[in-house]
Amino acid sequence: MRSNRIGFIGLGIMGKPTAKNLVDAGYDVVVNDVRDDPVAELEDHGAESRETPAEVAEVSDTIITFLPKGEHVRKVALGDDGIVEGADEGQVLIDMSTIGPGMIREVADALADEGIRTIDAPVSGSEQGAREAWMRIMIGGDEHLVEEYREMFEVIGGQVTRVGDTGAGQVAKVCNNMIAAAEVASLSEALVFAEKAGISQEKLVEAIEGGAAQTWALETRAEGMIDGDLEPGFFGSYMYKDLSIAVDDGEEYGAPIPLSSINHELFKSLEEKGRGELDFSAVVTVYEDMAGLDE
Repeated sequence: MRSNRIGFIGLGIMGKPTAKNLVDAGYDVVVNDVRDDPVAELEDHGAESRETPAEVAEVSDTIITFLPKGEHVRKVALGDDGIVEGADEGQVLIDMSTIGPGMIREVADALADEGIRTIDAPVSGSEQGAREAWMRIMIGGDEHLVEEYREMFEVIGGQVTRVGDTGAGQVAKVCNNMIAAAEVASLSEALVFAEKAGISQEKLVEAIEGGAAQTWALETRAEGMIDGDLEPGFFGSYMYKDLSIAVDDGEEYGAPIPLSSINHELFKSLEEKGRGELDFSAVVTVYEDMAGLDE
């Protein structure tokens, strides 16, 4: 039996449109965020709000968290005025953040001691995907529990895949972003190479699109990278964070990740240059700096 009263904590670039879609689908949504403006916007859209995660949990059947980092999820779930202080035995936390398998398993184990079940359900699709509900949702959790929420997940995103048990969704999301980062980095390299070689970047894209070099990045990011339109669909800071998870977990699991390790350093440079609030495709500017194109 599905839950209709959803607590939703985290109204950022992805969380806010996701919460709105749940309201539009007829769910009773109760929101919380550290910022007042998105809370007020959701209230205007038909949601209620509460001051703390604990208060959200007290009035909700299910709680969704959609937060930037693992420490935020741990604090919201387990800290003072956290979900654990307001939730009853049998309630469910669905975490849609990208925090890595180790962190979600740590949080899930602590909540399980209180009788609270956990599903990890990170997403891919950027802000537009969140608005238009065609995100890819990668799910880890008990198979029967996940099926109870399938209808809700399908409201949020167009492709819903249970990958395995708790933490498996996080593994899939880290892999997804390892690939996305590699695509954007290699596209950056090619665009800057073309510029230095004296050919039009626009003509390069026209020449190669649809062929062997066709990628998601070429289709969705090349135009903005060429025009300097780097408004975020997915923050560069978030990609740096996700690649940091990949580097740490690659070490833990003994998985070789030489490409992701290099890309981690590129996105570290983007962050250190103060450009982390731009779209992650802004890594092209790191290549431009190295090539002297900013001079």
